[in-house]
Amino acid sequence: MKTTLELPDDLFVEAKAVAARRRITLKTLFTRALERELRPEPAQPVADHFEIDPHGWPVLKRQPGGKVFITNEFINELRESEGI
Repeated sequence: MKTTLELPDDLFVEAKAVAARRRITLKTLFTRALERELRPEPAQPVADHFEIDPHGWPVLKRQPGGKVFITNEFINELRESEGI
């Protein structure tokens, strides 16, 4: 089906550049974008690493068995999984 869209100039220029970099047509770019918007993939369950303490602050949950080693890599993984 054909249709006409009115887009802001800067958005069109950016879309055209992205399509060119990906070596796809604008039609393909717009189709993929609309499909992602209209049919999003189901969210994957995310392990909840935090609990709220009595004062309302988020704290890391203790793992069964006790010892947790906090490293920069672990903190970065948590940030990424929590979208921070």
